[in-house]
Amino acid sequence: MENSILDKSERLILKGQTLSLSSPIVMGILNITPDSFSDGGKFISAEQAVAHALQMVNDGATIIDIGGESARPGAEPVSVEDELNRVIPVIEAIRKEIPDVFLSIDTTKYEVAKESLNAGVHILNDISGLQKDDRFVDLCETYEAGLIIMHSKGEPQTMQANPQYHDVIQEIKSFFFYQLQQSNTRLLNRVILDPGFGFGKTDKHNLEIAHRLFEFSHFGCPLLVGASRKTTIGSILNQAPVSERLIGTVAFHYDNLTKGAKIIRAHDVKPAFESILVYNAIKNQAL
Repeated sequence: MENSILDKSERLILKGQTLSLSSPIVMGILNITPDSFSDGGKFISAEQAVAHALQMVNDGATIIDIGGESARPGAEPVSVEDELNRVIPVIEAIRKEIPDVFLSIDTTKYEVAKESLNAGVHILNDISGLQKDDRFVDLCETYEAGLIIMHSKGEPQTMQANPQYHDVIQEIKSFFFYQLQQSNTRLLNRVILDPGFGFGKTDKHNLEIAHRLFEFSHFGCPLLVGASRKTTIGSILNQAPVSERLIGTVAFHYDNLTKGAKIIRAHDVKPAFESILVYNAIKNQAL
């Protein structure tokens, strides 16, 4: 694979399959958890999960991001065994029913990451950004898989307890620079960066990150953003509950697209996909 910045941001080769990013894409969220902030408990069984994954693919998702442990503020950790029991049957079932879809696993546990790669996922989505286990780089190198490095500060139980930064943008840049030094050469440009909206950030931090998102493009890696239904959206909308944050989410993510986002991680796939269609039509001045 070529090593130019253009190539790194336009396509990724994941386990032998080409993920095109010449146009922004949608990553659909599939939480196999009882306690996620938006959809906890809805897709616990493999049958429910596969049906929802199929719906998201039909609605325009290119990647399905599977999570077996909630990372919402205040969430309690789960054991390796419990997380494996939640996600592996779902991964295997989706691979059987929708073999062409790209899958990612949202985990910080080495054992879960390895077993998920064996079961067929293409991407490790590490919300700790290698802070919990830098062996994720070894796994991605061995399996020729992708790695999402997300910036976060603190643990889910405490991360929203008055997070402080001297300069939130510079701190995220420094974090990305350090972690890319550890990983990007070995992973042959299969790294995706996520600034981590809502993970150890106040509303003000999140808005500044959104306003200056384009500044992270100079790393030459695709940018993933995920503000779907998050607290900052509710704050903007006069404390709207989770169920009333769809339009705000689409508007927030659309602004992210104009500042270089390549992957939109969303609960509501069809609206996200349609917003990308509108973005592309305006950008290219063609339908």
